[in-house]
Amino acid sequence: MTAHWIVPRRAPRLSAPALFGSLWKLDRFFGDLPLVEPAACAAPEFAFAPAVSVEETHDELRLSAELPGLEKDDFEVTTDGDLLTIKGEKKIEITSDENDRRRTERSSGRFERSFRVTWEIDPDSVKAVYKNGVLELVLPKPEQEPARTIPVTGS
Repeated sequence: MTAHWIVPRRAPRLSAPALFGSLWKLDRFFGDLPLVEPAACAAPEFAFAPAVSVEETHDELRLSAELPGLEKDDFEVTTDGDLLTIKGEKKIEITSDENDRRRTERSSGRFERSFRVTWEIDPDSVKAVYKNGVLELVLPKPEQEPARTIPVTGS
């Protein structure tokens, strides 16, 4: 049986600085793919987008947004008709001397995520709980009227 390399290796082999040892190994595992894509390093208008899980049941819609490192005053939840919006800003304070070297892979910046539902959202009925960096939102569905049968007459 012959073993084949699935991922191409980099050539020539270079030694990694001690600071980035484990990252260097991970980068080498992926071959010529960069560890961080250049587009991800750019600073677009919304550089940070929280991951959101959505679960729908018969009675409600549950959203769970990951907002690590934020305080509850760093973001806001708003509704407008059938639109629910989570927006805010994730800030990172960086202090550095001229001789320091720093590599930051944490994302920061303003963010905004909007979700449209198929009913008018009642802001008073939405439950929002923020705990341990996770925002849990529960949107109850409105009561649906039972289907009515329309009598059809013949001519």
